[in-house]
Amino acid sequence: MKVALIQTSLVWENAVENRSHLVQKITGFMEEVDLIVLPEMFSTGFTMHPKAVAETMEGETVAWLQHLAKAKNCAITGSLIIKENANYYNRLVFVFPDGKMEYYNKRHLFSLSGEDNEFTAGTDKLIVEYKGWKICPLICYDLRFPVYSRNTDNYDLLIYVANWPKARANAWNSLLQARAIENMSYTIGLNRIGKDENKNSYSGDSQIVDCLGNFTVEPQQCDEVYIVTLDKETQDRNRKKFGFLNDADAFKLV
Repeated sequence: MKVALIQTSLVWENAVENRSHLVQKITGFMEEVDLIVLPEMFSTGFTMHPKAVAETMEGETVAWLQHLAKAKNCAITGSLIIKENANYYNRLVFVFPDGKMEYYNKRHLFSLSGEDNEFTAGTDKLIVEYKGWKICPLICYDLRFPVYSRNTDNYDLLIYVANWPKARANAWNSLLQARAIENMSYTIGLNRIGKDENKNSYSGDSQIVDCLGNFTVEPQQCDEVYIVTLDKETQDRNRKKFGFLNDADAFKLV
């Protein structure tokens, strides 16, 4: 699977400018890819003002994603703020090339910033099946909670989209490698760069780690699109050779 990681800065609470900026990034590369990955809250930045900027699943940004997926003939994923039934969600949408969608609401809300006061936590894990791959998409703070990402679904690719501050970059880098190793899965961490209105700095450090903990893409700090092909056959061989997932403790999330 060929993936494109869009590591870039975001304009604070301005979906129109962010869509314009991102479409320039996406239309700027000519390679055909299978999946494009955008940051957490890619249309607004990590704001705690959902009432001011929330959209619906019938809104402009979701329609824009569907149009872009069809135009590029690939899947696109990232999170945005969605209002539904009087609740606000930090919702990751996975848009297929034909415009159909699946979504995941962020389970672990970042209490340090008050996200748990403004948003409703998700309850359901999502496993996306796409082009022979099983994909588990999660959001930022979820990275700190390994039980939730535990590979009981035999997924092939774990994705974290994020607004993860530079001040805690060491945790980001360490935990992404840990999640890849313990779940024997390719793990993508896609983060933003730049600064936001809360004076948080973001170094990016977007990366891809393979099932043995080696970098397929080392942590990056530039405003750039990183395109790489993931090799499922090699991962399957390593899983069969080492069998680590077969020896995991048997317990269930309740």
